[in-house]
This record gives sequence, C-alpha cells and structure tokens, in this order.
Amino acid sequence: MTTTLPKMLSFAAPDLREQIEALPASSALIGISTDGRAIAVHLDAESPHVLVCTGTGGGSTTILRSLTAQFLHQGAHALVLDPTQVAHLWAKDLPTVTHRGNVAGIHDALVGLASELKRRLHLDSALDDVPRLIVAIDEANATLRQLARYWETFRQKGDPKTSPAISALEDALHAGREARVHVIFDGRPHTSALGPEAREHFATVILSRFTADTWRRLAPMAGPAQKQSTHLGRFHVVQHGVAHETQAILMTDAEVVGWLTGMTDDAI
Repeated sequence: MTTTLPKMLSFAAPDLREQIEALPASSALIGISTDGRAIAVHLDAESPHVLVCTGTGGGSTTILRSLTAQFLHQGAHALVLDPTQVAHLWAKDLPTVTHRGNVAGIHDALVGLASELKRRLHLDSALDDVPRLIVAIDEANATLRQLARYWETFRQKGDPKTSPAISALEDALHAGREARVHVIFDGRPHTSALGPEAREHFATVILSRFTADTWRRLAPMAGPAQKQSTHLGRFHVVQHGVAHETQAILMTDAEVVGWLTGMTDDAI
C-alpha cells in the first residue's frame, strides 16, 4: 500500500522533531517511506557506515547535513569534509565539529583521523564513554582524486605511494565499528581508491537520480533498478537487500544550528 507523502518533509513539521529526538542513540531518521514506515540509519547494526550516491542536484548534501546533525545532537563529534567550502557552512562554528574545505586541510584532517583511530583502538578501557565520531565526506570521489594529486606533489622518496589521507579513510571503514568512527560517504566508492571491498562497508545505501549501472553496482541485492521519482527529496534507501522509496527530511542550515545550539531562529 502506498501512502501519500508531502512533497517536502520539513524538520519543522508537527511532531517530526519529537520523533527524531525519541530515537535511540546510534540511530538517525532518514525519512518516511511511501508505505508509512520510518526509515532510519542504525550505526550499531551491521556495517557502521552510510553511502549516499546521487546525480547532480540529487540532494546528497541534504542527507549528509540531516544525518550528521542528528548524531551530533546525540553527543557525537564530527569531521565534515566540504570540498566546495560552502555546502556545509552550518558546521563551521559548532564546538564539536571540525570543518575542512581546501585539499590541504582535508588531507591534514584525515591524517589526524588516522592518529585518532589508532588511539581509540589502543585504549585500555571500553569506548562507551568516548564520543562517536562521524566523518561526513561531501563530493567524495572528487575529493579522493584531489587528495591523490596533492600527495603526488609532496611525496618524497621513501614515502608510501598511496596518500596517507586516503589510507586513513580506508582504515576508518575497516575499523569503524570497533573504534566508534562512522563514515557518511557522498559518492561512488571506487575500488581503485578504497580497495575491492569498499562497497561492503556500507549497510545503508541512499540513492537518487541514479543510472541503471549505478544501481546494479551499489544495490544489486535489491533486484532490478527501481523507477525514480521526480519529487524533490525523494530517495531510494536500500537496507537488508530491500529498497524503500523514502521522502527524506529537510533540515536547513539555520534549523540545524538552532537545534544544536539551543538558539531560536530569530537569534541565528
């Protein structure tokens, strides 16, 4: 049975904020499916990372902002990699967020992530009291290419051939669950950059404006490519081999900052 959904599912909609805030820690609401179910990400279930792959203007930035904001509200910290330098300005001044835009800053942040990953994996105590770390990468494919070129510029004799920033991201994908580090990857994870098993690290795949080839590569377990909707904010969310047509939550920059800082819209 198909449910009629609003053309836009706004964070300001009645009861939606309360529904989001009632979710258990490690979960974030993606949106509402056309059969009326709440479709959420559960980081502690199966693979601990999220893949978002859309065509140009398909809404990937909206998904990254919404999911990252929800985990921040639960007490997580975040590293937001924003190669356009303008897509995630909401993240720049939040105390538990590191926002990086240019390639040098992204490189250094990911090298720092490698150190943090190692620190977490060698802690004597449990990680229950260590904040979850969300690594949100917008336009990831272009970013990985830029990182590879950047490393070629500075690599010295005896340095590894692969960019240490890219290696750090790959390590985070492999050890994410154990270290409470979770990647939200906007793009198509090419095996040449992240290894042949890159796709397997993502239990939740969120698709919009996809080609049949993209569906076949990223969501083969869900059967043939599904018909795409023309509704703004409509995605296909693939989990456990099942695709759910879903109207995603829209959170504006101002709403995210206001929610996370306790400021009213008038004060932002």
